Amino acid sequence: MARYFDVHPDNPQQRTIGTVVDGIRSGGLVAYPTDSCFALGCRLGNRDGIARIRSIRNLDDRHHFTLVCRDFAQMSQFVRIDNDVFRAIKAATPGSYTFILPATKEVPRQLLHPKKKTVGVRIPDHVVTRALLDELGEPLLSSTLLLPGEEEPLTQGWEIKERLDHVVDAVLDSGDCGTEPTTVVDFSGGEAEIVRRGAGDTSRFE
Repeated sequence: MARYFDVHPDNPQQRTIGTVVDGIRSGGLVAYPTDSCFALGCRLGNRDGIARIRSIRNLDDRHHFTLVCRDFAQMSQFVRIDNDVFRAIKAATPGSYTFILPATKEVPRQLLHPKKKTVGVRIPDHVVTRALLDELGEPLLSSTLLLPGEEEPLTQGWEIKERLDHVVDAVLDSGDCGTEPTTVVDFSGGEAEIVRRGAGDTSRFE
């Protein structure tokens, strides 16, 4: 049964954040709010968590997982970014964007696109997400909380707990965070290719 945590959207209680992060470090899978919608998250090397995300969302091995990072220093450990791409991404972050980039050897093989050897990364602009990342000290392996056959992600923490009570370990709620997922921009070929139009403004990449 999932534990439910309700935190203030602007001043999340540090003790609660610490409890959620302890659960993540112990192998837990958490549903948490971001600047685009709720997401599922676990530690990078958590094979069981990865399997559960795939099962909950009915994902195949071509799905790009996202490493949700605290800052560029953390992001640069996991993806290769040349100067031009770095400037383009820096101008748009933190924000509601996911960028697909060539992965470094720090990224476990089961997270990579099987042909491209790429992974998604993002730096969110959300107080609660950033509090989680600050406390965790490493990226959260994440995927949008969009259930199979549904057109929009779940938006209410209580509904997420009700529907995923036996498949996630915790639900962190700070109020409605919208239904629009991130804009996805693929930079793996050197030029910006918009893969999905979402919450982030696409005009800067067109």
